[in-house]
Order: sequence, then structure tokens, then C-alpha cells
Amino acid sequence: MPRRSVMFTPGDRPEMLRKAPGAGADVIVFDLEDAVAPDRKDEAREAVRDTLADPEFEPNCEVCVRVNPTGVAADDDLREIAAGADSLDSVMLPKTGSADDVETLSRLLDEHDCDVPVVALVETASGVLAADEIGAADATDALAFGAEDLSADIGATRTDEGTEVLYARERVVLAASAAGVDAIDTVYTDFGDPEGVREETEFAIQLGYDGKMAIHPSQVEPINEAFAPDPERVEWAERVLAAKAEADEEGRGVFRVEGEMIDAPLVAQAERILEYARASGN
Repeated sequence: MPRRSVMFTPGDRPEMLRKAPGAGADVIVFDLEDAVAPDRKDEAREAVRDTLADPEFEPNCEVCVRVNPTGVAADDDLREIAAGADSLDSVMLPKTGSADDVETLSRLLDEHDCDVPVVALVETASGVLAADEIGAADATDALAFGAEDLSADIGATRTDEGTEVLYARERVVLAASAAGVDAIDTVYTDFGDPEGVREETEFAIQLGYDGKMAIHPSQVEPINEAFAPDPERVEWAERVLAAKAEADEEGRGVFRVEGEMIDAPLVAQAERILEYARASGN
């Protein structure tokens, strides 16, 4: 299933955790890291555990938990939430700086009997430079780009144009593509500006991102709408896949659709278009 919208919910807000699936996001992230004050970590772990373990909690989306950076805190997070592993689909690792970080978290997941993949959040200079090896790690299922923390890490000044993080943004999406994992774009911090998040999402799509992170339910709909393919693209994709089925029957690997030569990369593009169209209800 596509990860168009990836929405964060503070882990210490039980009522928000239970309501989160209703926002319409493809992925909801129960946050045990930045959204939770240090003196409320234990309370947040208990709230996330109770929500995940509740048999009445039946989300219709992917459920992810952002743990604290690898080490004692991440181990404490996983020890507490392991009881609700049946409702857990993935774990997000913040400030991923290397493939070793992913492997360390993977070992912790194994120790706590949590058989779920890792969404590696790349938001430091070391993480950006190691994005290719992070994406290639066995446990990595997606790379997410964090512009705000990266800017703080390198001392950059955030601008509306985003030129200060553009190289890193492009490097992360390239690394994800090379590794064959999803690429999730950075948050848009002004949740009162739906047009702004829509424009930012459209730019992320141009760069090649598969989804975008959200910090408020109001951002989910504009993000999802931005990922909805145009009807003309959907029709093109349907023609391509219909022609591919015919070519497969005839044993041809390359074929034409309305004068356009179609090969494996364009077939993959057509499949992706239809996947996003189905997610959008088209």
C-alpha cells in the first residue's frame, strides 16, 4: 500500500492515539521521541502500549512507532510496546546516522519479538552522507528525510525556497530509489497553510518521493490529493498494462503504446500510477 501521508501523533496523548486512524493517513506514527517531554516518556510508552494492545483498536492504515534513538531509550521503548506488537506494522528510527544504527535497532526488535521493518529517518549530516548504506540495510523499508533537524545539525538557515536542504533532499530520494525502498519527504511545519503543504508535496513528487510526513490531521487531505494521479495518467497506465499483458502472451519484452516504446521502467511507472490511483479512490 502507498505511504502517501505519514502522520505523527504524540505518544502521551491517549485520546489522540485512538483517533489518529480517522485522519485518513496511510501511515500513523505514534511518537515517543520529539513530541514527548523527557519527564513523560514512561507515560507515553504506557499509552502507546495500551493502544496497540487494545483489541478494539482496529486501524485501517499502517501503524508505526517512532522510538528514541538507538540505545537504552530505544530498548525501553520496545520493551514496553512489545505487548502490542500485533497492531504494530513498522518502527521509525530517528537520527539514523549509519547502517549500524539500523542493524542495532533490528537486533533490539528481534530481542523483543517484534518482526517489523524499519523506517529510517535521515536528519543529520552523517545520515545524509550514509543514506545509500542506510537504505540498503536489510531491515530498512523506507527512508524518511527530516529537513528541520538537518538544518539545526549543520547550522543552516531555513528558507521558504529550501535551497539549503535541496541537495540532502535529493540525495535521500536517490538512495531510497537505488535501494528499492520508499522515500518519505520532510514535514511542512505550517499546518495552518493547506495550500503550502499541497505545493510542497507536489514538489516532493517531482523529486521522486513516494510520500510526505504530516504533523497535523489537517495536512493529510492536501497531501493525499497531491498524490492522486491525473485521469490522463491513469488512462495511460491502464493502456500500458493492458498492452503488457498482450505482449507477455506473445513473448515480447518491449512493445508500443500509441507510438511510444514501452520497457520495464515505464511498466513500473504505470503500476505505481495505478497503485496511487486506487489509494485515492480513482
